[in-house]
Amino acid sequence: MGHEIEQQALLRGHEIVWRLDDQNVSEFSDDDLKAADVAIEFTTPHAAVNNMMRAMKINLPMVVGTTGWYAHLEEIRKTCVSGNHSLLYGSNFSVGVNILFAVNKYLAQIMNQYHQYEPSVLEIHHTQKLDAPSGTAITLAETIIKENDRKSYWVNHVAVETGQLGIISKREDEIPGTHHVKYESEVDKIELIHTAYNRKGFALGAVLAAEWLIHKKGFFSVQDMFNFTHE
Repeated sequence: MGHEIEQQALLRGHEIVWRLDDQNVSEFSDDDLKAADVAIEFTTPHAAVNNMMRAMKINLPMVVGTTGWYAHLEEIRKTCVSGNHSLLYGSNFSVGVNILFAVNKYLAQIMNQYHQYEPSVLEIHHTQKLDAPSGTAITLAETIIKENDRKSYWVNHVAVETGQLGIISKREDEIPGTHHVKYESEVDKIELIHTAYNRKGFALGAVLAAEWLIHKKGFFSVQDMFNFTHE
């Protein structure tokens, strides 16, 4: 993702002032951060929390695409708001996936009245992805749960009890990311599917988010940037 983000940023006329990876992390200083107008964070859940705190300490706007750290979300939000910092996070920055999020919410509202349909979520990613289910799958599932009177919580397997929404996670070589939302009855099936062909869409969305955030103050999600609505 770092390489893809760099390419998209350069194509849009931006300058990369620092590239942080596991090879140079010991050389990294706050002065390196201060040279930037905004930072884009795609690392690991543990590193992400430390990186966000470090960026806020020097008042550097940050876009966070790492998932798996949301147990600390309220702590990060309070630190951001109380310090008048700038941070935007999201489980997925792809324009297509955020359209999927909007359509998923609308479909969930419709399907709530049709009890014969059982909802579920399937996500397929590359074998190097550290978290399962994906943050995108969790976002999809939590939206369905919010709109569905019969679902109370998600589980990372096929749903077997009342109130459960099943998320199935698969890991396969060279799969950037595929997400299915399915409603199935005895007579038919309705599906929403987003398939990423490569990582360029995620990277471009992260750069767009950095451009959107640069002159703002506050704690934002990627939905604040896209802000899709329907009548």
